[in-house]
Amino acid sequence: MGGESIGSEDSTNRRTSPAAFFRGFLREPRQVGSVIPSSRFLERRIVDAAGLAGARRVVELGPGTGGTTQTFLRHLSPDARLISIELSPFFHELLGDITDPRFTNHLGSAEDLADILALHHMEQPDVVISGIPFSKMPEPVATRVAKAVKDNLAENGRFIAYQFRGDVARFTNPVMGPPESCTLEMRNIPPMRVFRWYNAATG
Repeated sequence: MGGESIGSEDSTNRRTSPAAFFRGFLREPRQVGSVIPSSRFLERRIVDAAGLAGARRVVELGPGTGGTTQTFLRHLSPDARLISIELSPFFHELLGDITDPRFTNHLGSAEDLADILALHHMEQPDVVISGIPFSKMPEPVATRVAKAVKDNLAENGRFIAYQFRGDVARFTNPVMGPPESCTLEMRNIPPMRVFRWYNAATG
């Protein structure tokens, strides 16, 4: 890794460099699903699955260094909003470099999604995107996160989860039913599954 200080990197490199991402992985490996950032191919697949061009209220769970966050902001409309929820203080600090007025950087747990939305005066999101590794979560936590997404996602909203393993379905299927789609992006290290659920109207 070398003795390079994070403070010596420019803001773009701090967010997107593999070195910065790997440092975060070493600090908190249970909260990071990969040792390197997402590829542009995976980002494109997530953007398409989420339908970001038409989204107005978006929540990103586990944004890491913020490379995906920047990509999402490029595809969102000028009147959209994006809240990131990051549990790692290290990654949260890196995300502070993003100055887009549509973006809110929140340090906390996805389990508390309802309280976070209320705190930042956001109505139910039409898209929730998750990069947090469900395979590394304690089962009760993973269940609470899946339920928080279901309970707070707008009617017919989309939940997108990109994961190395398929554990997210084990926790999400009981509350949202089987995914509407699941694709595999091989042009990423490691290859990632991209799941999509719809929060179907009830009653």
